[in-house]
Amino acid sequence: MPVAMNDRIEINPRVCHGRPVVRGTRVMVSQILGALSGGDSIEDVLMDYPSLTSEDLSAVFAFAGSLASFEDVPYENMSVAL
Repeated sequence: MPVAMNDRIEINPRVCHGRPVVRGTRVMVSQILGALSGGDSIEDVLMDYPSLTSEDLSAVFAFAGSLASFEDVPYENMSVAL
């Protein structure tokens, strides 16, 4: 059963092995973020993935931002296995 992460991002076990994708496509969020972190511009990504819109990219950024907003854990309460 698909899970909508926002209006444009979904996770569906039947699409791309359940990785987050732009709804209605097989373009994974990780592909977009990887391209941008590799130096591609937003315009490059939109040219490489013509099915995407700037609104889709905004949804990807919002999704990534929500993942990065994890709860802070005080350092002294963390255990690290070396």
